Amino acid sequence: MKPNLPQIKNLSIREQTLHTLREAILTGELKPGQTLTETDLSTQLGVSRAPIREALRILNSENLVETIPYHGTTVRRLTKTDIVEIYSMRILLETFAVEHIIQANNPEHITWLRNNYEQMLVAGDKDDIKTINVLDRDFHDELIVMSGHTLLLTMWQTVAMKVRQVMVLVNRRNSDITQIAHNHLPLIDAIEARDIQLATDLLKTHISSAGDLIAEDWQTDSLDEDDSV
Repeated sequence: MKPNLPQIKNLSIREQTLHTLREAILTGELKPGQTLTETDLSTQLGVSRAPIREALRILNSENLVETIPYHGTTVRRLTKTDIVEIYSMRILLETFAVEHIIQANNPEHITWLRNNYEQMLVAGDKDDIKTINVLDRDFHDELIVMSGHTLLLTMWQTVAMKVRQVMVLVNRRNSDITQIAHNHLPLIDAIEARDIQLATDLLKTHISSAGDLIAEDWQTDSLDEDDSV
């Protein structure tokens, strides 16, 4: 007997507004330091100011935007401390995940990772940075899922949005975006070879080098004070 599951409903205007603004921030469409005004956002999205106001309130609670009384709301600027903390947590969580993946020794995991790598190569050849960003995020998210560790997944979800936002900023700095794909291949090979030490060392280097890159000049991703939406 089939379970009596409800059909998926369309997202409400409030949910669509929140999703759209969150995605714009996480993909770098709305940049750190960019001013957000209810009137302009309402016009651009074609909705009333009420769902905009509610979305900004939620984004504020997620630390994606910040509202200063009498000064307005801006996309929250990433500080050097933010970058250091995010990448140190990535190293802890992702290396833990890789150890469990290798111990599980599931061939389907390797197949998935190699397929993701091949898709990144194709997107890189097309200079499709948006698809690269999605695939790169999926690769690292899937490492956590493949670990089969429920508590690890819960912990990852608390930092996943910030990780995604910073990954986009890092990838933007690559003049040859196919290199983003190539950076993942040694790690996949090490996981397939079941070499925990090599795999975790490669992952630490992969994450640390990206963190160092953006931490050195993270302010270049901020905007002038008069930029607004």
